[in-house]
Amino acid sequence: MEFKKGNTFGTTAFTSYGLFWLTLVALIVMPKLGYADPTPHSFMGWYLVMWGLFTLFMFMGTLKANTVLKFVFFSLTVLFFMLAARDFTGSEFIGTLAGWEGIVCGASAFYLAMAEVLNEQYGRTVLPIG
Repeated sequence: MEFKKGNTFGTTAFTSYGLFWLTLVALIVMPKLGYADPTPHSFMGWYLVMWGLFTLFMFMGTLKANTVLKFVFFSLTVLFFMLAARDFTGSEFIGTLAGWEGIVCGASAFYLAMAEVLNEQYGRTVLPIG
């Protein structure tokens, strides 16, 4: 409900990445259900490059924000480009590195969410976000 608070960045992020997950699931599940042809790896690579570019743009929007939010968007940008590189090259090694990087990105996003909830609830810094 970031739009109700007038937070354009939050509204854009939550709406966009929500749509990312819906489209990604469609690209993966629809071929398995027989509704579409499987997405070629190079097409999936370009799909991920486009999301990487969008996320790079969003990262620029975090440069005046807290350190943890910057890290989340920077690591997400890196993740999208690593996943694209995996699809372009077929490299299992790049895919494994991307998996670990995704865990770091997800853990940092989880930390940020918990810090924002606890800091707001207690009215003081419980978990620092810089």
